Amino acid sequence: MGSRMASLFVIQGRDQGKRFELRDSIVALGRDAQNTIQLHDGEVSRHHAEIRSEDDGYSLVDLNSSNGCFINNQRVTQQVLRSGDRLQLGRTLMIFTDVDDASAQLLEEVDIVSRRQESPSRILKTVSHDEGSRILTPGEIVESPWLARARSNLQVMYHTALAVSHTLDIDQLSQRILELIFEWVEADRGCLMLVDPETEALVPKARRNRRGLQSDDKMEISRTILDYVLQQREGVLTSDAREDQRWDAAGSIVKLGVREAICVPMQGRYGIVGVIYVDTYTPPGRFIQRHANRFNEEHLKLMIAIGHQAALAVEDTSYYSAMVQAERLAAMGQTIATLSHHIKNILQGIRGGSYLIEEGLKGNETEIIRKGWRIVEKNQEKISNLVMDMLTFSKERAPEMVPANMNDVVADVVELTQVRASDAAVRLEFRPDPGMIELAFDPDAMHRAILNVVTNAIDACEKRPDGAVVVQTECDLNAGVIRIGVRDNGEGILPEDLRRIFSVFESRKGSRGTGLGLPVSQKILREHGGDILLESTPQVGSRFTLQLPAVRIAASDRTMSGLE
Repeated sequence: MGSRMASLFVIQGRDQGKRFELRDSIVALGRDAQNTIQLHDGEVSRHHAEIRSEDDGYSLVDLNSSNGCFINNQRVTQQVLRSGDRLQLGRTLMIFTDVDDASAQLLEEVDIVSRRQESPSRILKTVSHDEGSRILTPGEIVESPWLARARSNLQVMYHTALAVSHTLDIDQLSQRILELIFEWVEADRGCLMLVDPETEALVPKARRNRRGLQSDDKMEISRTILDYVLQQREGVLTSDAREDQRWDAAGSIVKLGVREAICVPMQGRYGIVGVIYVDTYTPPGRFIQRHANRFNEEHLKLMIAIGHQAALAVEDTSYYSAMVQAERLAAMGQTIATLSHHIKNILQGIRGGSYLIEEGLKGNETEIIRKGWRIVEKNQEKISNLVMDMLTFSKERAPEMVPANMNDVVADVVELTQVRASDAAVRLEFRPDPGMIELAFDPDAMHRAILNVVTNAIDACEKRPDGAVVVQTECDLNAGVIRIGVRDNGEGILPEDLRRIFSVFESRKGSRGTGLGLPVSQKILREHGGDILLESTPQVGSRFTLQLPAVRIAASDRTMSGLE
């Protein structure tokens, strides 16, 4: 029995684009940093829900959350999850995917046999793409209620396939399509194959057997059928020739074991992206008795429609993957260009300082040497800060929660920035909360987050004759939060710039800023389960509030637990 691989992919919310693998038997979801999956969503409870692994799959359990848990838009307290389910917690929307490893092992047992190896068979009916997709007339619906019901479910399948396509995983999408087909078609075996864009060869992407069918045999698919479907762009229904002597009363051995088969093209917007094949099967060596056919023309028409919807979903997935890749390349180009610009400015500063040092050494002029060294030292600090911000922003990391006092961290930041404030003629004041207690957080990360915001506030006041920055701490145990307020009377931020202030490489400092400081600070706060709040009025000043959960340390075992 294969192991299970399950995951959640966030398609909407602050954590959009993240994939969380469900490795533990119990996976906790919530806003608190102690959860297995931390969601940076203000409408998600600190301990919102759990996903529990059981023998028959996974279940979602609501932990009395404030805003509830929703599966496919229905509020639930506890429910078994199915692959493709949409989970909504607060404003966060996720797709649940559960894939059994056994399906991947079956792919190794798929083979396309040569024409010489094939058993004699004949094509009973062909249907073109346009004919299979034609809307039924009222008379036909009356004559075929089964097909009418099946077609009514295609819209559901299409939306499901589109939702699954956002996993950016063609293999998972292919498996989901086969699952849907087996719900509507009584087949023994099925295989979905996609056309490799480079070689144009068919590559098996998913295989499925009817539940209860014990068969580890290699799945041999007729090359003649595949070639016909690809070349004629038509779906086919085939059966062993009824006149063949092998169908006598005594029964006989059919080489491939295939009694009936349906193969349809996956016709998308721009061409054929693959084929879907299903059949009824008797393992070679067993006697075959006469039986009623499971497949007919109506099944073929339904499979044509399914193949078309599946092709659209595959195209959407491929397009979305290509779009994400293009965005990544564009972002990489922007990053390189921006960083090159900043590094060039820093190197020019170092070169200028080195020139002064060299000139001072020639004439043994100590003051010129000191001036040059101050320039070099200042630019060394710039490149050090740039590298640290790049490292912080480039990867996800869990905070190293250790006991510390926030007043001590902020006091160190204020002391470190006093020289910068004095050079800019800005008054820097620190107002610590006397009731601050020792709590659990990452002091090094928070030091960097606060340093970026305080430095930003000092720079904003540089042109003010009475520039002032006030840094204040607050420990609100009733609300379960720590707040660090940074208020300045600088130039403020225009309303149209407020939404962009935390975007990467958005800087209002010209060549002096990297555009990484505030995004890095916001990232650190969100990793702690908090955030940065901003209030600003142009020509009046700004107030940044860094807020994070107050996580206490239990005196007995020094384990950390969030305040309720």
